[in-house]
Amino acid sequence: MSKKKSEEIKDEEIKEKTKKSEKSDSKKADKKEPEKNPLEKELNDTKEQLLRITAEYANFRKRSEKEKNESFTFATAKAIGEILPAIDNLERALSNEHEDYEALKKGVQMTFDGLMASFEKLGVTAYGESGEQFDPNFHNAVMHIEDEELESNIITDVFQKGYKINDKVVRPAMVKTAN
Repeated sequence: MSKKKSEEIKDEEIKEKTKKSEKSDSKKADKKEPEKNPLEKELNDTKEQLLRITAEYANFRKRSEKEKNESFTFATAKAIGEILPAIDNLERALSNEHEDYEALKKGVQMTFDGLMASFEKLGVTAYGESGEQFDPNFHNAVMHIEDEELESNIITDVFQKGYKINDKVVRPAMVKTAN
């Protein structure tokens, strides 16, 4: 036999087997269809749909948690990256063995300015100055004085500045108020 003829015979055998299996599958399907109640079919479809939705929701929760953790890590890394230059400057100042007070003071001032610039980049602002109006949402009054020359609820001294990011208070200012 030639190769073509043997291939044709094999193709015919495959086609016959396929037709037989399709017939047997359709017979099985025909047998199953009348046995199932339409309500059972609908119930099974609903169950399958519910399982898919449940799995989809579980995947969504996992994905959301992962994204939240990644966002937190990214924000933390950004904040640390902004503060690291100030730490480097402090390390250099501590390793310097010169006893020049003015140079040390200048270095500390430059480090402070660098930290405040980093805070500004991160959206952190300092608040709480003498003469401002006292606001319990932003200030923590630890002392109170009576002074007729000053208006009511005026900040007279600031013991510790407050810091906020946008409108969220990170730390309230610790102040002394009048009247």
